[in-house]
Amino acid sequence: MDQAEQNELMVINILNQLYERDLDKLRAEIEAYADEADLWKTAGEIANSGGNLSLHLVGNLRHFFGAVLGGTGYIRDRENEFASGPVPRVDLLAGVTSALADVTATLENLSEADLQQMYPIEVFGHPMTTGYFLVHLATHLDYHLGQINYHRRLIGGGA
Repeated sequence: MDQAEQNELMVINILNQLYERDLDKLRAEIEAYADEADLWKTAGEIANSGGNLSLHLVGNLRHFFGAVLGGTGYIRDRENEFASGPVPRVDLLAGVTSALADVTATLENLSEADLQQMYPIEVFGHPMTTGYFLVHLATHLDYHLGQINYHRRLIGGGA
C-alpha cells in the first residue's frame, strides 16, 4: 500500500470513527432523558427541544450522506424536523441507527479522490470539496449534540 492509499484510509477512517463516536453519544443523550416527555419540552428562549434537534441531525446526515452521496433515496423534510411533536424515543433511536448506517455505508464507498471532488450540491451558495463538507457536517453534529446535552440537563435537572 502506497502513502496515498494509507492517507486515504486514514482520513476516511477518522471520519468514520468520529461519526460513530458522536452518533453513539447522540443515542446516549436520547436515552439519558429520565422522562421521555422531556425530550420535547422547551423553556424560555430555548426554542428547539432535544427531540427536534435529534430529528434534525438524523435528517441532515441521512440527506447529505445517504441521499446525496449514497443514493439511498432518503427524502428529507427539514421543516418537519423542527415542527414534529412527540416522537417515541424508540423511533428517535431507530433514526440514529439509520443515520449511522447511511454514514458508514457512504464512507465505505468513498475514496481520497472523492473527498477532493466538489460536493454534488452547493449547500452554502458556493462550491466546496466533499471532504470539507463532511468535516463541516461533523462539526454541525457536535454543535447540536452539545445543545441536546445542555437541554437534557436544563429540562430534566440531571447531570
